[in-house]
Amino acid sequence: MKILVAAKRVVDYNVKVSIKPDGTDVDVAGVKMSINPYDENAIEEALRLKAKGITTEVVVVSIGTAANQDVLRRAFAMGVDRAILVENDSNLQPLAVAKVLKSIVSREQPKLILLGKLSIDDDTSHTGQMLAALLDYPQGAFVSSLDVNENEVVVTREIDGGTETLALKLPAVITADQRLNEPRFVKLPNLMLARKKVIEIINGAELAIKLGIDIEPRQQLLKVAEPPKRKTGIKVGSVTELLEKLNAHEGIHI
Repeated sequence: MKILVAAKRVVDYNVKVSIKPDGTDVDVAGVKMSINPYDENAIEEALRLKAKGITTEVVVVSIGTAANQDVLRRAFAMGVDRAILVENDSNLQPLAVAKVLKSIVSREQPKLILLGKLSIDDDTSHTGQMLAALLDYPQGAFVSSLDVNENEVVVTREIDGGTETLALKLPAVITADQRLNEPRFVKLPNLMLARKKVIEIINGAELAIKLGIDIEPRQQLLKVAEPPKRKTGIKVGSVTELLEKLNAHEGIHI
């Protein structure tokens, strides 16, 4: 069985992002970038399935500029077998990413497709669900545990009321929650060896034209701004005073 994992390059989660002076976008110039944390959970789970003998090959794909090779090098250092970079200079939106991933799935024919539940930059949680819809595959989103049994995968996912367990027929799309596992520590020698690994590069624009994929953006970013600062709170001396303050605030009556 083959597993395909999608990995995105994002601003490192330890970095506090800043906004460009003109408010057009987040400023990433000179900022440390890394693999999306939830995608790292997805890679880790694929490697654990391989260690159990459930899968024979783990392939990681990333979509973006040549800089995305560092994400794929890290995936190599973790232990994946192959890496594919769909090179594209523009910032693709979730639907376009799902369409490109669908073309890779059609070529690779994996039994299981793993993604992070969301990327920490856009924070939309759209791509996995869109990919499952385009492929007409069963899906398990926000998965905190999974177990593969022959032609199905049993997943546990978090919902508003607690947890839910689902059995999905393979092939299927799974999006990983951070509770799924703890990604392994990558040793420096493995990172050095990963530099010598071959990354397959596919031209994204040519792929879109060849397959007739519409990757044009559906949304336009108008402005990025800091959230309003929280107003200073006040102290009240009694419950009665608290209720008076609440009643006086924008017509709220208790």
